[in-house]
Amino acid sequence: MRALLIVLDSVGIGGAPDAAAYGDEGADTLGHVRGRMPGLELPHLASLGLWRAHCRAPGTAPGLAALRPGASYGWMAEASAGKDTTTGHWEIAGAVTREPFATFEAFPAGLVRAIEREAGVEFIGNYPQSGTVILGELGAEHLATGRPILYTSADSVMQIAAHEEAFGLQRLYALCEVARRHADPERIARVIARPFTGEVGAFTRTGNRHDYSMRPPETVLDHLPVTGVGKISDIFAGRGVDRSRPTRSNREGMAAIEQLWGQGAEGLIFANLVDFDSLYGHRRDPAGYAACLEEFDGWLGRFLGSVEGGDLLIVTADHGNDPTWAGTDHTREEVPLLVVGGAADPAPACLGGFPSFTEVARRLARHFEIEFSTGKEESPCTSQA
Repeated sequence: MRALLIVLDSVGIGGAPDAAAYGDEGADTLGHVRGRMPGLELPHLASLGLWRAHCRAPGTAPGLAALRPGASYGWMAEASAGKDTTTGHWEIAGAVTREPFATFEAFPAGLVRAIEREAGVEFIGNYPQSGTVILGELGAEHLATGRPILYTSADSVMQIAAHEEAFGLQRLYALCEVARRHADPERIARVIARPFTGEVGAFTRTGNRHDYSMRPPETVLDHLPVTGVGKISDIFAGRGVDRSRPTRSNREGMAAIEQLWGQGAEGLIFANLVDFDSLYGHRRDPAGYAACLEEFDGWLGRFLGSVEGGDLLIVTADHGNDPTWAGTDHTREEVPLLVVGGAADPAPACLGGFPSFTEVARRLARHFEIEFSTGKEESPCTSQA
């Protein structure tokens, strides 16, 4: 038995019931991208029910593409407190985060000094900023002084940037490992190494990013053979991930999925495709976001033929990141649940809405016939069609 779970990082479909509490009422990543790029059709995702999920269509509706045989669709709200990558992925895997991770405008002086003492460095920065903007603000000082750049965002992240050659990539990783130990008591979800190269005025972040996450509670991953693609192993601090294929782009991620799927190994392939979020959502680029969706849709159309009877494919997202929204941060949105094969309801089927992303873990447990409880039985928000 095998399954493939693909997380389209940040491809929210709007309308989270509690979006106003996060300042995101009216955010709609998919809808607003399509509004800016009206030619966006995504025929293969549409055949799995993406646009139906977006408009919460319980059945046949004018103008919506026919469903692919064996496909089912629904939509999910997040039960966890937060709208970041870690809480989204943990909940997808069956663990709801009731206590939000900590966020900061500036990290406490005591925490910063403790990291500096152990690692033998002195930071510059320590304020919230876009990762590309801060290189323009502090990159020259970093090269002149050798001091790493510390910054954050609206998410629970401690980001540390340093020049790969001048500071050293392995030295940056070692610094982040020290920071991770000190970040645990503060409930900081992720420490992220952000290496860059280039000269003053022309700095470029490299693909050697590495995330150091808090260790999650038990998830469905602990009960399955799991191969992580992209940053999955980082997000789960390695817990429940038997093999890892780090990637530096969606294109590399899709190639890795094809290769692993073609090998026919049993178990779960769990993939994160991050470009939607990192390159286009945070940078508020609707045109780039649309092109990224079209590239994935084209790949999906070619890949679907390799999903055979008995296989399970789930495509979903972990949060929103509306590129038309104010600021540069994630948005609190519902996400699509697109299912092909496995133990899904007979197709074509509208699964309706679910109050938690843990519906994905429930379906994986059902497919692999394992005992796993999310701690609370989740039922659809709406009756099935």
